[in-house]
Amino acid sequence: MDIQKLFALLKMELKKIIREPAYVFLMFLFPAVLTIIFGFAFSDPELGMSFNTMAPGLFAYACIFIIMIVAQAFSDAREQGLLRRLAITPMKASEFMGSQIIANMIISMLQVLIVFILAQFFGFSVNTNIFGILLAILLMAIFSLSSVGLGLITATISKSSGVATGLSFIFILPQMFFGTFIPITSTTRPIAMILPSYYATDALKSIFGGSSLMASNILIDFAFISIVSVVIVLLGIILFKKYGNK
Repeated sequence: MDIQKLFALLKMELKKIIREPAYVFLMFLFPAVLTIIFGFAFSDPELGMSFNTMAPGLFAYACIFIIMIVAQAFSDAREQGLLRRLAITPMKASEFMGSQIIANMIISMLQVLIVFILAQFFGFSVNTNIFGILLAILLMAIFSLSSVGLGLITATISKSSGVATGLSFIFILPQMFFGTFIPITSTTRPIAMILPSYYATDALKSIFGGSSLMASNILIDFAFISIVSVVIVLLGIILFKKYGNK
């Protein structure tokens, strides 16, 4: 893999995304609007709920939403014949895939940053040190890999970018309802425990809540997310290269 070509592709991809108003809205305005809406709703004392308790789920959801963006981007690239043209250039598929993965991880981190900044206006606070914050950032970066992989899987089974948008919610909605800011019950817990978002949210709650960074649940959550994210993104790459490029 040529690192110089990889970063050239990455730069081109980020520029393309910035020039697309629809992508900018989906990537940045949507998590901002969602945070503001939930901030006003859950910071109301009449509800008896604390914004601090559900904010970690918003961070996870910001990464989950990248599934739709990845699915749309790869479906568009296939429809425009970009992937077929790539096959007859010196550019390697690994370089193209690598640039896409890095670009979308950067987008995920920017979305998380937007949620974090806006959450401050609703009283969100963290009870941890700089190492806890860095661990949370690393956790979200690794977790975003699973969303990139699920986006690739969605693009593989979609015939167009429009179809990819709808199908992406097959992966988004379960993680939203059972793994992020929706309270988990004894009935929904067995479902939640197979979703990576549940472990990401659980780890964030513990980190921001002041738990020891070496607490067993944080280590287990981190290990689960790392293994599952790598497996999903590798599966997504393999499936898209084999079936999604046709």
